Amino acid sequence: MTTPKPAGNPLATAGLPPDAGPAVPGPGAVSSLRPLGLDRVLLDDGGLLGQWRRRNAEHTLPHCLERLESSGNLDNLRAAAGDPGGHEFAGMWFADSDVYKTLEAALWELATPGADPRLRDFAGDTVALLARAQQADGYLNSYFTVAEPDQRWLKPVWSHELYCAGHLIQAAVAAGRTGTSPELVEVARRLADLLVERFSRVEEVCGHPEIETALAELYRLTGHRPYLDLARRFLDLRGRGLLDHGRFGPRYHQDHVPLREATEVAGHSVRQLYLLAGMVDVAVETGDLALLAAAERLWDDACRTRTYVTGAHGSRHRDEAYGDPYELPPDRAYAETCASIASFHLSWRLLLATGRARYADEMERVLLNAVAAAVSQDGRHFFYSNPLHLRTGHSNAGEEAAGHRLPWYSCACCPPNIARLMASLPAYLATGDAGGVQLHLYAGATIDTGAARVEVRTSYPWQGRVELTVASRTAEPWTLALRVPSWCGSHTLLIGGEPVEASPEDGYLRLTRSWGDGTGVVLDLAMPARQVRPHPRVDAVRGCVTLARGPLVYCLEQHDLPEGTVLEDVRLHPRGPLRTSGGDAAPVVITASGSALDGAAGAPLYTSEGGDETAGPALALTAVPYFLWGNRSEGPMRVWIPVADAG
Repeated sequence: MTTPKPAGNPLATAGLPPDAGPAVPGPGAVSSLRPLGLDRVLLDDGGLLGQWRRRNAEHTLPHCLERLESSGNLDNLRAAAGDPGGHEFAGMWFADSDVYKTLEAALWELATPGADPRLRDFAGDTVALLARAQQADGYLNSYFTVAEPDQRWLKPVWSHELYCAGHLIQAAVAAGRTGTSPELVEVARRLADLLVERFSRVEEVCGHPEIETALAELYRLTGHRPYLDLARRFLDLRGRGLLDHGRFGPRYHQDHVPLREATEVAGHSVRQLYLLAGMVDVAVETGDLALLAAAERLWDDACRTRTYVTGAHGSRHRDEAYGDPYELPPDRAYAETCASIASFHLSWRLLLATGRARYADEMERVLLNAVAAAVSQDGRHFFYSNPLHLRTGHSNAGEEAAGHRLPWYSCACCPPNIARLMASLPAYLATGDAGGVQLHLYAGATIDTGAARVEVRTSYPWQGRVELTVASRTAEPWTLALRVPSWCGSHTLLIGGEPVEASPEDGYLRLTRSWGDGTGVVLDLAMPARQVRPHPRVDAVRGCVTLARGPLVYCLEQHDLPEGTVLEDVRLHPRGPLRTSGGDAAPVVITASGSALDGAAGAPLYTSEGGDETAGPALALTAVPYFLWGNRSEGPMRVWIPVADAG
């Protein structure tokens, strides 16, 4: 396996600030692509991704700020700083991480002109608070400072000390890359230096991976090699049975086998995905191709046998974990929002490392379905778990019921995680390399590298037409690469108004030419509604299909069924036509034909007689994008629909 090193992008203009975005490989990294940061990509407010980012800035982030106050997260740090008020520790012992994720989101947002001044006040006040709460040796954790000062570093399995430190460091990386808070970088480096001093001398790992990718990013920001060396040390120690595994066992902690020997994902899905992201970061900075190959192998196992059609990860509630291969129950899906975000981050790193389109395809799938479903249209209510089937009669009691989005959680890891992803969203649209520019996610945007400018106009994912105006400030030819998603069966391409025959190479159309002052390019991706069938080993949905169009997975909601029709009785006529139209729920809905079982309500639970399902009158079905379910009303929903002739 070989991966080319970048020779530098000839389209980049000297003198511009460093790329202001997450996951920026260093100049000597084994990486195919270079990210274009938030300073190079401007999302249009009218497009879907632009709307999401604006909603995040105007509603989700202010909501997070309010909740950090009302839930006591900031008071915890004030208590650690010794501020007057007599605050007792409140919430989860890793509550600091919610502050750090929100702070990271605010710092990415502050890189945008016209950002809400409240975010600047929050960032300034919070950084000053962190500096006061930090101990003389660099230690910073409000729970152990306030509640258990004699237990510092003594509970590696559940303490989340390194997990919290990792999120602080990632916030500091955002501060450094955007130039918004050098003081936060100093705070993070004092803590990181303490970690290097201690953990370079002991064989310990954190029960919740996250620190590995954070230390690699801090190395990229500062060039200080001990941070990268410690990240690699944590990875090398994983799988030696160093953790006290408790009731969930070593697989839960990915501590059952050395990472380079692992052949399948295992355990807590968020931890596994964060660990994989750290593996990729360390691999590309150290040239460790065996470690990179292991990360790719595990990504492939997850996506081939353990990922929901929405891109979500994690099928078991008991330990928030992966199940066996093909164990993907829709109604019992845990599918934690943080796992979807971690999957997006992992695929981004693998895309940068390899340039392979499958990673961009997965980013698109999980972003537009699993991640997007986790936040309401008002930006202030969230899912923690994301089922693919909400049954009739489902109880909405408790935080994990997932029958409706909640404004906050006792374990509030997901809302701030959504905020930081959405705030950094422009950084994931495009990359550059020695030969040109690559577009990975389609949205209305202006991409400006300094020497090249690409204006993108599109209503994607509602329509497959992507219009570009490409202008070059250099006479040298360069390559514009446009992704053709794996779900797309056909496409047309126009350059300068003329049809061009071009076939994708590893998922990308690669268009090489001298672009001039404004060449028009139109890529039209065929986007018919289609049925998607599961692998035959996914027992839970055998005999079912889901409806999809373009990158979007659709679902049925009780809201769209006639009164008296029970969602679980509905059957799809698989050979009926699929049509698209506008609807009240979305710009594009899918209509299909089906029926509901006749007499199902009075049937015995089990019977040895008959066995044939009796269909009632024909029923018009309307499917809406999964990411929008539960916004019009609460009620049953299903992604996988039984077909009328199943069995």
